[in-house]
Amino acid sequence: MRPPDNWKKAPLTACLTLATIAAWLVAALFGQEERAIALFGFLPDGIGGAGLVPVWLQPLTATLVHAGFPHLLFNMIVLAFCGRPVETVLGTLAMAILYVLGAYAAAGAQYLVDPGAPMIGASGAISAVLGAYAMLFGRNKVKVASPTLALWLNALWLMTAWVVLQICVGIALSGASFLTGGEGLKIAVAAHIGGFILGVLLANPLLLFKYRKA
Repeated sequence: MRPPDNWKKAPLTACLTLATIAAWLVAALFGQEERAIALFGFLPDGIGGAGLVPVWLQPLTATLVHAGFPHLLFNMIVLAFCGRPVETVLGTLAMAILYVLGAYAAAGAQYLVDPGAPMIGASGAISAVLGAYAMLFGRNKVKVASPTLALWLNALWLMTAWVVLQICVGIALSGASFLTGGEGLKIAVAAHIGGFILGVLLANPLLLFKYRKA
């Protein structure tokens, strides 16, 4: 399947991109980035929650909080590039389901691996969009007997590349502290994987949902 190049059928992707940029701009312009993390990030703290919003809403509010402009820019580029074709094919409702469930899957996966770790950024939700993109538009470049296996291998390659790129962003933002385990941005690898797997699993069911509904 060839990705469409029309924004008219992807209003949610445009809204999510603009809203996320606006949220970061407000925090940055008023010098409240650290406070925004404390108030709206995913801060489970033993699942009791420590932020302004209830812990069950934090996976969603955390998507609006980013650790600096490079972190935001990279996520928004991927969201715009992959979200537009995914929403065009699946529909706006399915895209909303994918994004929201992706945020929760990412937070859940990260909590299982590191329960006390805070999490911010839209990467987990975007990972779900990327996973769906891999299944809907992936090209079978791997030479294996089964086309389905080839598609899954391509999805695995894309997930690995996505996580590695996020790690590179983390190194760029935090420098040596990222590698030595000191203070600074730490990439929630489990969140990326959890979101991506959910997107891979939901791509075809959401596509069927769209056409059955029609």
